[in-house]
Amino acid sequence: MTFAVIHMSIRKLSIVIPAYNEERTIHLILDKVRDVVLDHGITKEVIIVNDGSTDGTVSAVQAYTSANPAMGIVFVDQPRNMGKGAAIHKGIELATGEYLMVQDADLEYDPREYNQLLRPVVEGFADVVFGSRFMGHHPHRILFYWHSIGNRFLTSLSNAFNNLNLTDMETCYKLMRSDIAKGLKLREKRFGFEPEVTAKLARVKNARIYEVGISYYGRTYAEGKKIGWKDGFRAIWCIVRYGLAD
Repeated sequence: MTFAVIHMSIRKLSIVIPAYNEERTIHLILDKVRDVVLDHGITKEVIIVNDGSTDGTVSAVQAYTSANPAMGIVFVDQPRNMGKGAAIHKGIELATGEYLMVQDADLEYDPREYNQLLRPVVEGFADVVFGSRFMGHHPHRILFYWHSIGNRFLTSLSNAFNNLNLTDMETCYKLMRSDIAKGLKLREKRFGFEPEVTAKLARVKNARIYEVGISYYGRTYAEGKKIGWKDGFRAIWCIVRYGLAD
């Protein structure tokens, strides 16, 4: 896939929020998204895709939308639980900003760092920006040793297949030009989205990929973390599958 290098001005950033059973935190993350002011007068488009939640996520989003009409939240309720990847696919389809990014509905990532991600873009250097949890001096919650080893292993494996030198392939924060995102033929419906989109971005000719350090306020399983060891094996399979694809 080939895209011309474009120094486009950014008027709108589309923020895609996949949500599954995030009744406790969805209003808190939306407050943070609402309050962040983007540099250079860039506006925000917030797209929430509910992935078949079984708790009060839908009513929580509806109440928040009614209380904050100026945000113009776009809300989509998937007919059933289809996976985080599927929710992101829908958000990409609906995005109207020149650039888009994914924001998890929990509190692990800080929207106040959007401008850090946007900086290489607005300065004309980048088409894609990964937010790395493993570089820089930003706050990073100390949690699971084997999770960190697993993340680094998956990133290294992905780098080897895709000829990249990322430090954090599994990060949620991936900012990308919307025309590039919409041109990717994404298939993974669940947590395989991260290795798949990384592999396919690496194959976009002329796409300039950058990485910046971000904070990470990780959750424990008791606090609602969902990804597990089975997802790690799926990620390995996706790295190999999409890494070997033409």
